[in-house]
Amino acid sequence: MPICQNCHKQWSWKQTVKKMFTLDTGMICPNCGKKQLLTTQSKKRAGLLNFLTPLAMLFGVLFNLSVITIFILIIASGVIVIAAYPFLVELTEEDEPLW
Repeated sequence: MPICQNCHKQWSWKQTVKKMFTLDTGMICPNCGKKQLLTTQSKKRAGLLNFLTPLAMLFGVLFNLSVITIFILIIASGVIVIAAYPFLVELTEEDEPLW
């Protein structure tokens, strides 16, 4: 779970998932209100995790699975992404370049 770099409080899973669905690049700490940003390594891990859903779609097409099976794979991979994401988040106070 992410830890605020300002107040050093650990965010809950629910708080992290809630902040994950914002369009802003930063996340406001629910404890101190300071803006936190994802670290470069955290961005890379999240990018790799996001390939899980298209991979499930490709898997379904390559192995000629039924539409319902592909749909279940997509839903399951989406749930896995949402469940795992908070454990991969690391925060920083400064914006880091991706490369």
